[in-house]
Amino acid sequence: MSSGWAIETEGLRKVFGNRVAVADLTLRVAEGEVFGFLGPNGAGKTTAVKMLLGLIHPTAGRGWVLGRPLGDRHARREIGFLPEGFAFPDWLTAEEILWFHGRLAGVEPDRLRRRIPELLERVGLAADARRPFRTFSKGMRQRLGLAQAFVHEPRLVFLDEPTSGLDPAGRILVRDFLRAQKGQGVTIFLNSHLLSEVERICDRVAFIKGGVVVETMDLRAGAATTLALQLGYVPAGLEAALRAWGEVLAVTDNRLTLRLVPDRRPADLARWLVGQGLDLEAMIPQPFSLEEVFIRVVGMETG
Repeated sequence: MSSGWAIETEGLRKVFGNRVAVADLTLRVAEGEVFGFLGPNGAGKTTAVKMLLGLIHPTAGRGWVLGRPLGDRHARREIGFLPEGFAFPDWLTAEEILWFHGRLAGVEPDRLRRRIPELLERVGLAADARRPFRTFSKGMRQRLGLAQAFVHEPRLVFLDEPTSGLDPAGRILVRDFLRAQKGQGVTIFLNSHLLSEVERICDRVAFIKGGVVVETMDLRAGAATTLALQLGYVPAGLEAALRAWGEVLAVTDNRLTLRLVPDRRPADLARWLVGQGLDLEAMIPQPFSLEEVFIRVVGMETG
């Protein structure tokens, strides 16, 4: 496959009996980016991740991870994974857990002796290295699980709800840790229901609904601008004409909310509106809300 993509899929599909868990997973994740995978419960996120990890085989479609076909053992050596419902032996210490998982991943003992203290320091557990896992709080367990996913210095890491159970200070620590990993070129595939955290750390996100990726969005600064346009009146056909400028999110009386495409500027839009003979009373930038986008794209489904 072509270089530059950590994950690339074409029409991945998974059927269990009469139930379609994933209908069409088509996406690309660039090397070195933090990619959010969002959708309501039951949308197919877990099944999709299991296919990408090679834990289950797709019914149809194709996919590549780190340039190799799904399930390739050489690629799997360079993948880290933190599942949502992970569990460690509660009698082992934090050091022992990381040692065990590091050796399973083939990390040499000398490297692990240096790696484990570094990781525990970065996830805020250096002082708890020799405490048994059963004495850890929910947040401490979550941070140790995160360290486990990175212990073998993978190129690609899948994280399922990595900030679950963390207090605000813990979420900041994890956020900084993930940013540091991204800075080292690690690709992170993130599944989370905490959309505020996704906004802060992800470069791009994909929304999945009914087993289909319905939209992909770039969250990086400058990728999109949302404007509220107050006009003297809204003539027939204006909404259709504005599709050349972006996506009309809402129309209420004489007010339109428009999300500009990345290569369009508000100043150019203002000149165009005036040139159409319209009375532009106000153009107000709107704060971005991933939660609002989520509701617009996938609806109010719950599971």
